Amino acid sequence: MSQPRLLIIDDDDSIRWVLEKATAKENISTRSVASAKNIELAIDEFKPDAVISDIRMPDSDGMEMLAELQVRSPDLPVIIMTAHSDLETAVAAFKGGAFEYLPKPFDIEEALQIIKRALSQARSNVKEVSEPTPETEMLGESASMQKLFVAIGRLSRSNATVLINGETGTGKELVAKALHRHSLRSDQPFIALNMAAIPRELVESELFGHEKGAFTGANQHRRGRFEQANNGTLFLDEIGDMPLDIQTRLLRVLEDGAFYRVGGHTPIKVDVRVVAATHQNLNEQVEKGDFREDLFHRLNVIRLELPALRERAEDIPILARHFLHQAIDELAIGNKVLTDALVERLQAYHWPGNVRQLENICRWLAVMSSGKEIDAGDLPDELDGKSAHKGQTWQQLMAMEVAEKLKHDDDNIAEVFQQDMERVMIEQALLACAGHKQKAAQRLGWGRNTISRKQKQLLDD
Repeated sequence: MSQPRLLIIDDDDSIRWVLEKATAKENISTRSVASAKNIELAIDEFKPDAVISDIRMPDSDGMEMLAELQVRSPDLPVIIMTAHSDLETAVAAFKGGAFEYLPKPFDIEEALQIIKRALSQARSNVKEVSEPTPETEMLGESASMQKLFVAIGRLSRSNATVLINGETGTGKELVAKALHRHSLRSDQPFIALNMAAIPRELVESELFGHEKGAFTGANQHRRGRFEQANNGTLFLDEIGDMPLDIQTRLLRVLEDGAFYRVGGHTPIKVDVRVVAATHQNLNEQVEKGDFREDLFHRLNVIRLELPALRERAEDIPILARHFLHQAIDELAIGNKVLTDALVERLQAYHWPGNVRQLENICRWLAVMSSGKEIDAGDLPDELDGKSAHKGQTWQQLMAMEVAEKLKHDDDNIAEVFQQDMERVMIEQALLACAGHKQKAAQRLGWGRNTISRKQKQLLDD
């Protein structure tokens, strides 16, 4: 495969030098020009896979160039650089179709990652999003999910009470809705109530309703969730947080199918299927006296255990692509796909927030990733491993690198490190000083001739 080609447009020769040197190390072919005036000729001759351009140059305008390229070569990724970053310019660049917006001074490694992503997008020639996953309320090919699907199928002709156990974010309400949708009550109401989200003093009224004048503020009678769910399904989420006195009333309803509104004297009969869920261990709650044992056994007729996402990593690819497709449709974002490298990173993560966290990450990626291909480098810090060395000094990180090279019996370690350190210092100083060699040399404690000489040495290496 031929080398990827990058066209660099900047009137500052030092910035062009930094980018040329850095990309050459990555086996990227480059052509540099100081102006966007003859951009069409440069593109026709060089045929770049991507462009990185300054936004403000003496005789040309990067935004005008971007607009022209959007018409002429809409699939050509254009990275916009600027030393005069502001909100309006950034928004205008992205609205104008920029692949990425890179304020100066920038970190050369960050710039390289962006350039690589732009080149990858151009070469993959992505045109369509991967095929959408089937329209269904639940997805999964793992053995644990197949077992769950079978259980829901077997319960489709039953009115048995179900207790769903699973960590936060595993999709307990989704399972409850599936149980209702595939039951004999599917044409009747599905009412959900999260016990952990209701103030203790309002739980009884929420469940059973109240009569007018039952307490201060009860200006009219109110139907509770049991009445609202009559002939349907009532989903009680986080049942482990239900107060003990309400547990007693719930047990009576489950046994008799009748209850009294708060302040009421007439029993109300209902036919409700109860599905309960919790992330807590109710056996332990019973032993501690925080949950009634008789209610536990009454709820625990059928128990469904939901696996944590980390326990079914083989389902992550189909889930991630499904969530991405949903976000793209909902937010009207251009076509995007997940790379294999990204999916592997997602599968390796431990997902403390489970499926809900994965869905949120996919929405974040849909909005925040710059290219049509979403790669591992697009992940937020919590997932991409950037924080792995947080708190370590550069000396500690260097010591780790030296130790690694010694372990592999590398030679000339000091010379290699010295060249790399000088290269990094020159690149960063030039970027920080907007390409002014004299200022960069002064910041490094060198003379101007020294930085020029070292540039030439490094270029020749």
